[in-house]
Amino acid sequence: MNYDVILIRYGELALKGKNRDQFEETLVKSVRNVLRSFFKVKVRRNYGRMYVELHGEDAYAVMERLKRVFGISSFSPTIQVDPDIETIKEKALELVRQLNPQPRTFRVVSRRADKRYPIPSMEVNRMVATHILRALPAISVDLHEPDTIVNVEIRTEGTYISCETIQGLGGLPVGVSGKVLLLLSGGIDSPVAGWMMLKRGVTLEAIHFHSYPFTSERALQKVRDLAHKLTKWGGTVRLHVVPFTEIQTAIREKCPEDYLITIMRRFMMRISERVAENTNAKALATGESLGQVASQTLESMDTINKVISIPILRPLVAMDKVDIVDISRQIDTYELSILPYEDCCTVFTPKNPVTRPKPRLAAKFEEALDVEALVEDAVARTEIEEITTKPKETTTDLF
Repeated sequence: MNYDVILIRYGELALKGKNRDQFEETLVKSVRNVLRSFFKVKVRRNYGRMYVELHGEDAYAVMERLKRVFGISSFSPTIQVDPDIETIKEKALELVRQLNPQPRTFRVVSRRADKRYPIPSMEVNRMVATHILRALPAISVDLHEPDTIVNVEIRTEGTYISCETIQGLGGLPVGVSGKVLLLLSGGIDSPVAGWMMLKRGVTLEAIHFHSYPFTSERALQKVRDLAHKLTKWGGTVRLHVVPFTEIQTAIREKCPEDYLITIMRRFMMRISERVAENTNAKALATGESLGQVASQTLESMDTINKVISIPILRPLVAMDKVDIVDISRQIDTYELSILPYEDCCTVFTPKNPVTRPKPRLAAKFEEALDVEALVEDAVARTEIEEITTKPKETTTDLF
């Protein structure tokens, strides 16, 4: 079928009141950006709907790209027709005839957004359905569970017919909710947390703590690759790579072993807060899930939170591991995340880390360290990399 237009619907944006125009315009930019390699398409919007005019571009290739865009609730490949009822009937029949496999049942759903149209929606449904039944004796109407739904939208800007609706990602367009700095470790959880924050409309930057030579260049490349995966959903990601070797070594030498993880996480938060201030990020985001490991108990989170004032967003906090893994597979980060390269959270792991640390004791143990100097030095030596949507170069030897 040669479709004319992809009709895009958005759900949550309809609730945004006076800010609705801003949200819709951001979504238009996201759609244009993801379709920039389709030179012929034109994107336009009207109140409550967006239209991608194909002008000969492949509808299914375009729709594959639209599946990446947050803020879209659903979309349909459509043909645009004259609002004349006889034309609507003929084109609806033509669409049903070209479906493969042929549906055994159908229903017609008309939406008459243009109230000047003289025929009520129910009457349009009846007239179109009758025309299809007379032309195709093998098909019948099922109002509850039809094989296909013939959608007819009669709007002031045009009349559109479709037989297919594809679910979008939902959420909010990337860029409407401000900027968040994601602590990206290289494991399964943090890329999923980043993807979920993108779904809520944030612009994402990432921070990674690199402890060379305890962690290898392969481990850092894995983090770059994970950030590159996220660009598919949110565009360019600025990756802040923090040299963490000196801090981890100092903690190991001067602090009790069972508090190593707690104090290390407190340093990470302090550094992340400074970097967030420098990049105008309004919150940190982590892949922590309550009770998953020693540093993710309520007591640990409280002790770690004490050293910063910036909000910490934990989108996975109430999720089971199996649910997190499911999402990581869906967004194609799982196979990368399970590559067996160490990260700074796994080196120097104590045999018996404290699960109920006390803020008072953590602060006391940190008195053996020059906290401010260590944080200042790490922030000053942080390197920034731009991870773009361009295909990454194949790396064959990192050593």
